[in-house]
Amino acid sequence: MTQPVNLNRFRKEKARAEKRRAGDENAAKHGRSKAERALDAARAEKARRDLDGQRQE
Repeated sequence: MTQPVNLNRFRKEKARAEKRRAGDENAAKHGRSKAERALDAARAEKARRDLDGQRQE
């Protein structure tokens, strides 16, 4: 004979998998890579340095 199946467990696992898939999709669509964040930070720092270099006292 087969073992009884807990349908609630399967339903919850399916819901979790769907949420994870949607989250991964959003992260790929809207997320930025570490290299992109580092490049933006470097550009902001250079802009700050350039602005400070133009400051007159």
